[in-house]
Amino acid sequence: MIILVLNCGSSSLKYQLLDMKDDEVYDLLAKGLVERIGMEVGCIKHQATGKEKYEKEMPIEDHTVGIKAVIDALLDKEHGVLSSLEDIEAVGHRVVHGAEEFVCSQLITDKVIAQLEKCSVFAPLHNPANILGIRAVSAVLPTVPQVGVFDTAFHQTMPSYAYMYGLPYEYYEKYGIRRYGFHGTSHKYVSAKGAKFAGLDINNSKIITCHLGNGSSIAAVLNGKSIDTTMGFTPLEGLKNVSNKKNRNFWRIFRPCPFRAYRTS
Repeated sequence: MIILVLNCGSSSLKYQLLDMKDDEVYDLLAKGLVERIGMEVGCIKHQATGKEKYEKEMPIEDHTVGIKAVIDALLDKEHGVLSSLEDIEAVGHRVVHGAEEFVCSQLITDKVIAQLEKCSVFAPLHNPANILGIRAVSAVLPTVPQVGVFDTAFHQTMPSYAYMYGLPYEYYEKYGIRRYGFHGTSHKYVSAKGAKFAGLDINNSKIITCHLGNGSSIAAVLNGKSIDTTMGFTPLEGLKNVSNKKNRNFWRIFRPCPFRAYRTS
């Protein structure tokens, strides 16, 4: 099954084309980056596996034009890997914020897009770009199913004492202010792989996962489900919560406790 995976930003999009053999075995057919969308001169950088890197500057007025440039690169006789658009069987989108609306990946429908627009208030720089990518694919590949994968979904299993802040409860009720957590796709994948490498049953395990990159976070994963994470309402909390001496109780997160002991402010 050939899947096109997209990560759309406000002025760029990253992509990979994968040939999925099964849930864990796949071949990377191609990958690339479209930059400077909406600017006077855009750029696509495309790399098919086993072929020379291809780079082209061109006007890319919007995400629809950007998606079309990706499709053209994948179909190109010299640099491409596809014989026709029908080879693409599904498109997957990385979506930053699903708030409390999404607890798992979702097949994209008009209802899901409306919910994503509702969640945009929590990620105004990211969700609108993700939605643009979804709409662009709908314009270029109207019959291909699309799936949204959410950074926040994995952490929706956190108990209330882990995701609630020490603030007036009305802030949560009116404005949705709570700990959401991010990097969920990474923490879910790493915890499952870590359990497998260690010979553990993921459904009977206690794992601390670390996501380290331009943004970093740590999660506590109990029996395959997130029960705490260092990122909160926004990604800004990152790792500073566990680097501070007064927050060392994060490492004792698996000890049953009625409240989030390390949060003192």
